[in-house]
Formats: sequence, structure tokens, C-alpha cells
Amino acid sequence: MKANVINTDLNGKVAVVTGAGGVLCSYFATVLARAGAKVALLDLNEEAAQQYADEIVKEGGIAKAYKCNVLDKEICKGVAEKVLEDLGPCDILINGAGGNNPRATTDKEYYEPGDIDADTKSFFDLDSDGVGFVFNLNFLGTLIPTQCFAAQMLGRKDCSIINISSMNAYTPLTKIPAYSGAKAAISNFTQWLAVHFSREGIRVNAIAPGFFSTKQNAKLLWNDDGTPTARTGKILAATPMGRFGETEELEGSLLFLANQKAAGFITGIVIPVDGGFSAYSGV
Repeated sequence: MKANVINTDLNGKVAVVTGAGGVLCSYFATVLARAGAKVALLDLNEEAAQQYADEIVKEGGIAKAYKCNVLDKEICKGVAEKVLEDLGPCDILINGAGGNNPRATTDKEYYEPGDIDADTKSFFDLDSDGVGFVFNLNFLGTLIPTQCFAAQMLGRKDCSIINISSMNAYTPLTKIPAYSGAKAAISNFTQWLAVHFSREGIRVNAIAPGFFSTKQNAKLLWNDDGTPTARTGKILAATPMGRFGETEELEGSLLFLANQKAAGFITGIVIPVDGGFSAYSGV
């Protein structure tokens, strides 16, 4: 197993990661396994989760993949019971499941006269079911797994929940009102949970990633010829560090929040990892 940049020992811990079939959350699962945790990788796409679980096992870690719909409480409860049987009670929950949907996205950044009747998807054309899907996937997709796995944390020491928010929870991005609003709800919910579980000793925090160039957003950031899109130009111009984040740069925040010795008195915070994007006013 590769060494961690932070001295976080998670041996004997069970970590559950939702959305673990994706780029960032699969990496979170790998980092936690390298720190010694037994990891459950949950995703609706079981094949993707299994691929990453297999990679962890090849490195010498302990990992199992589970097909899970985070919007279905009964399914999620069943998975929680299976994880308990296979690996033990959950100590660390990473709520990473989430995402956006084209039905909840406008075509333009700004409304222009006539757009309401034009052949373009304006604010007035946003699909209510699409907006509802985005809110449910992000908010209920965090609430439901927390209900199912936090129940295993009750009465035990050194347990924590880490939600995945976003820098657009601070300032909404153009075109994606539902996703921005849903991530703002995650940050608020993180604080609520931190207070609610404080007497149980369960710490609840969040990480708010900024812009990371991954396979999932490559078409938004790069043209087919490899040149940056106009949106990439705006992103980098508004990021004081002038670049996209590297996936590995989320490792420190994750291990810090999971480390009881380092962060034992820290709960209810959201750590932005965004190269200064959320701090920059543009002038």
C-alpha cells in the first residue's frame, strides 16, 4: 500500500463511500483504504464500483462493492445491513453521491429579451421534474444514506460523516440553479447534522471541491481538439491559483477530517478546496 501524505491511521475502521463509481469518490475510497480502513463502495453502477474495489484489493486493501440507490431508503437500509455483516459497523460515511441534469440547466448565462419564446432553454423552460431530480439526488441522496449508516454509529466513539458540497454552494454558478441550490442545501444540512449529532459524538463536516478536470466534465472544459472552452477561460480567470485542482489535492482535507486526533473538536465546517475561487471577487 502507498503511504499517505498525512499520518492518519484508520486501521480497524469501516468507511462507506456513496457515489464510489465516480472519479472523485472512487479516489476517496482508495485514500481511505490506503490509510487502513475497510471500505464499502456504493454506487447505482455496481460494475464501476466493483472495478475500483478490485483495484483497492490488488493494492492490498479491503474493499467491497455494493449496488445502491441512495434515493430508496429500503434499498439503502438493506445495503447498510449487508455492509454491517460483511465489514462491520460504519465508522466513517462519505456522502459523495450527487450530480446535475440537463433538464435543470439553462442554455444561456443571462436572460435576453425574447428568450421566453425563442428556441432556447431559458429559466422559464426548466423542467420541474428535472429540478426535483437534481435536488433529490444531492439532498435526499445525502440524507437517506445518513439515516441508514449513522444508526450504526450511535453509542460508539470516533465516528464521523463527511459530506461533499461544492464551491458553488458559496456563490451559484450560471446555468445550473438547481445544482447550485442543492449543494448550498448540503452545506446547510452539514451544519444541522453537526449540531443534531453533537451529543452522540458523531462529527459532521463537508468538503467543497472547486474545479477539477475529470472525464465526467471534460466536454464542458475542453474542445475536441484539446483547446480550452470559453467556460474554462472564465473558470481559470476567476481562480486566483490559475489552474484546475488535481484529484490528489483533496486527499489532505479528507484525511484531516477523518482523523479523530487531528480533528476531534471540529464539526459543522465546510472546507473549500478551490484554489481561491470562492474567495475571489473578480477585482
